[in-house]
Amino acid sequence: MIIKSAEFIMSNSEVAKCPKDTLPEYAFIGRSNVGKSSLINMLTNHKNLAKTSGRPGKTQLINHFLINKNWFLVDLPGYGYARVSKTSKKKFQRFITDYFEERQQLVLAFVLVDIRHEAQKIDLEFMEYMGENGIPFSIIFTKADKLKPKAIERNVAAYLQELLKTWEETPKYFVTSSASAVGRDEVLNEIDSTNQQMNALKQN
Repeated sequence: MIIKSAEFIMSNSEVAKCPKDTLPEYAFIGRSNVGKSSLINMLTNHKNLAKTSGRPGKTQLINHFLINKNWFLVDLPGYGYARVSKTSKKKFQRFITDYFEERQQLVLAFVLVDIRHEAQKIDLEFMEYMGENGIPFSIIFTKADKLKPKAIERNVAAYLQELLKTWEETPKYFVTSSASAVGRDEVLNEIDSTNQQMNALKQN
């Protein structure tokens, strides 16, 4: 997929106020320091589309970006240790779950995981929540440029093995690097092929 256009549409904290369009949506979510904004900027080939910050937890709203005029990339708040009050954290964790459980336009979520670390309880619990609620998702391993190829293979294998303790089969996954654009084509092609399948189903 070639990204011809990418534009910010809106931010809000209420699912009811999300765009009324019926265009397919692909949501990106992960722990607060996983490199989500950098990944979004890499995928869309825009340096400042998503705001990057040295302070984890900067994204605290549902952000909609219209891509190629035909699908939405949705940037969701990170879960984890964002430096906000407990009241604020509880509020935006609530609209994350509202989004996943109520947003009919959501086609697929990408759960971002830092490839350098072993499986974290918070990520595994979030994936379990997704599975229990029947929300389709794939895993995106980020920061692959920080490891050598053998270490990448080893860490991915260990992560999948951990998932198989509770899952019958592992979700589809992608290995990416925002610095070197590794995985960019694979993620965009997954979105493109999913959109094409949906269009084919509509026509039948």
